[in-house]
Amino acid sequence: MGSALLTGLLAGGWAQIDELAVSDPDPLQRQRLVDVHPGLTVVDTPMAAGDALLAVKPEAAEGVCRTLAGFGINRVLSVVAGLPSARLEAALNPGAVVVRAMPNTPALIGAGVAGMSGGSHATSKDLDWAEGILASVGTVVRLPERQLDAVTGVSGSGPAYIFLVAEAMVEAGVAAGLPRDVSHKLVVGTLLGSARMLSETGDDPAELRAAVTSPGGTTAAGLRTLEFKAVRSAFIEAVAAAVERSRQLGR
Repeated sequence: MGSALLTGLLAGGWAQIDELAVSDPDPLQRQRLVDVHPGLTVVDTPMAAGDALLAVKPEAAEGVCRTLAGFGINRVLSVVAGLPSARLEAALNPGAVVVRAMPNTPALIGAGVAGMSGGSHATSKDLDWAEGILASVGTVVRLPERQLDAVTGVSGSGPAYIFLVAEAMVEAGVAAGLPRDVSHKLVVGTLLGSARMLSETGDDPAELRAAVTSPGGTTAAGLRTLEFKAVRSAFIEAVAAAVERSRQLGR
């Protein structure tokens, strides 16, 4: 997620490459970042600065925050899954600001969506600062922190669900006799067009589905199989599982 945000922020013009510094303890990852972003400052430990974007594994986040506190960094935008802002605040200097967000990987191409909330010390100015970063790579929704686990399950993990659907549809097209490249092109075009219809018409998904479904037709036959296989229920349970896992990470 950190790499996706970095690429999206640079591509979106939020900052110039010489205005950013990235810290990563993994030498292989540091080299990869240098190779992908020539001119980027990449170090093994944080540098003294005013603000930081925290994109690490949950188990490492509090330790990194203690390191950031030692460098005098007192404002953090965290995209760490599941970890409450209160725990991060406790690892920083007294009064330090934490804004917690859950973006998703389409931020890489400027098409992300993120839920965001402020910690106990965050002001409207701090929220504007964080939203300015996230909005440069997509859409931002402000909401209470208690809802961020649900955001994680729906949109944070959501691209993987859609990619799985795309994989299955491509394979289905191949099984039905289409060349793989043709099946891939048809599936990608279908997903893009369907997403645009949802966004641009403002219609409810159920209304759009009904408009495609003629009684006794091909779509009705396909949907009947999906409902028989409990695909709708599987998606609901998948989101619920991701939400619960996010909650577990924060305990």
